[in-house]
Amino acid sequence: MSTYNNVEEITRLVLEAMESTKNSEKPSVKVPVGISARHIHLTQEDVEKLFGPGYQLTKMKELMGGQYACKEQVTIVGLKLRAIENVRVLGPVRSASQVEISATDARTLGIKAPVRQSGDTAGSAPIALVGPKGAIYLDEGCIVAARHIHMSVPDANEAGLKDGDFVSVRMGERAAVVEQVKVRVDESFTTEMHIDTDEANACQVKQGELAAIIY
Repeated sequence: MSTYNNVEEITRLVLEAMESTKNSEKPSVKVPVGISARHIHLTQEDVEKLFGPGYQLTKMKELMGGQYACKEQVTIVGLKLRAIENVRVLGPVRSASQVEISATDARTLGIKAPVRQSGDTAGSAPIALVGPKGAIYLDEGCIVAARHIHMSVPDANEAGLKDGDFVSVRMGERAAVVEQVKVRVDESFTTEMHIDTDEANACQVKQGELAAIIY
């Protein structure tokens, strides 16, 4: 085994190793952060049960991917009759109703909502919804939405990513690193990372701040 007694030689070798590692890393890709508050997706049938026969959702603000925030809000109720009021409905209507909350919301409601990607509601938590004209009970459909990144096709190509990839991301004042962030790529998307309010508070990151994909 070789032994280096010359301090200058040891320092040179360390610096060369650090530079080699630095040059081998992929350049970080920056994405803006979007913080998602609790919200609801509804079927047309459930819209009418909550707001009345023939009722149509009222578009209030355009979102990415053809979605939009609606004027309508409902109350969600957990199994122990704990409730959260004024939960925003998002449109357009879907084939299955779904409630997306934070882990803190789940504790408030007294339910065990699993962390899932949007649309993956099989076996998820039951929940009741109360509107101005009626109420519904979902046997399943309440989840804590898993963090993810929406990416436009050009941005994904430039970053060397494809739909379904998982990455790690550094973000916020605490320089927190979160892993297993799913990448979703679509022509209708604007590039943005979506996290919930719990994650934003933990990382001390604000709406619109840039996060770095670190692979």
